[in-house]
Formats: sequence, C-alpha cells, structure tokens
Amino acid sequence: MATIKLTAQDFKEKVFNYETEKEWKYSGTVPAIIDFYADWCGPCKMVAPVLEELAMEYEGKIVIYKVDTEAEMELAAVFGIQSIPTFLFIPVDADPMMQPGAFPKKVFKEIIEDHLLKQKEPEA
Repeated sequence: MATIKLTAQDFKEKVFNYETEKEWKYSGTVPAIIDFYADWCGPCKMVAPVLEELAMEYEGKIVIYKVDTEAEMELAAVFGIQSIPTFLFIPVDADPMMQPGAFPKKVFKEIIEDHLLKQKEPEA
C-alpha cells in the first residue's frame, strides 16, 4: 500500500476529529505517520520516495498519510505547522509526536521501530 493523501474531512474520520474532541484520541487501529508537505517544497520531494518505500515495507503495521498544506490550510493551522516537511508520528495508545524536517530512511525506521511499533511492557 502506498502513502494516502488526506483531506481535512478524511483526517477527522480516520485520525482525529479536532472539532468534536477536546483531548487527543486517535481513531486508527495501527500507528500512523502524517507528512505535512507542499508540492513546491524541495525537502518534501526528497523524502516522498522514502515514505513510499516505508509504506510498502511496513504495510499492515503502520499507515502513512500525506497532507498538502497548500490545499488543507485549516488542517495545517490546527497543528500549527510552521515549516515543511513536518511529520506527526502517531502511536495507537500514546500521544503523538510532532517533528519538523526531512530525515533519512534510517531515522524514520528508528522512530517507527522505537516509538510506533514498540509495545508497552505489561505492568506487573
């Protein structure tokens, strides 16, 4: 599965409805990465193929969404996107983590493995 483009409406249905929920509650069943990007952004273009590779590599384990900040200005404003690319890393059962900047594949994999896929240890 490739990366999936999200509109604000899709975001509210699949990720988090910021209009009705007061506190973060992720709607998905697998961890997600959201790429806030723009078509004119050089670093965004550089990282796009890496995200496509990761979407294939982690198919069924995570989902990677893309939000065009030019088309979805409301969504970019809700998350206070100041620079692009900015990534929102969303574990299933923890708070999301926002990180601006383009990363090499190795860094994405570390974040996926250490923060998105790592299971919480059962409490004794």
